[in-house]
Amino acid sequence: MTDVYRFIEAEKTTFNVALLCRLLSVSRSSFYAWAKDEEARRRRQEADDALAHEITVLHVASRHTYGVPRIHAELARLGRRVNRKRVERVMRERGITGVTRRKRRSLTRLAKRAVPAPDLVGRDFTAPVPGGKLVLVLHTER
Repeated sequence: MTDVYRFIEAEKTTFNVALLCRLLSVSRSSFYAWAKDEEARRRRQEADDALAHEITVLHVASRHTYGVPRIHAELARLGRRVNRKRVERVMRERGITGVTRRKRRSLTRLAKRAVPAPDLVGRDFTAPVPGGKLVLVLHTER
């Protein structure tokens, strides 16, 4: 939609705004609202550029390892209050990414033909004295 508004802005010296809006199926009020907010968009873009510079400095200082959570935490530690989603958006737009840890993989894999160990205790965990079952199991294995 912004491209349509930019086109109308560029061509309004040649054609009537009402005609352009009617041909492009855009309401005039939405075009004028977009035109009025141009200054706010410019200021927001400048603020995003300044934030991107701070993020880049922190990212380089971390040897390009920090991602959104750590960058956001560092900004908060430095006293810069900014929304985490905004940090995420600015980093995504500028292509700044952190290092992602690999997922943990289990090192123990069960053999497909493994036979379970025999149940020497018989699943009876009651013992007459403390350590009695342990002694019984060790003696029966010999």
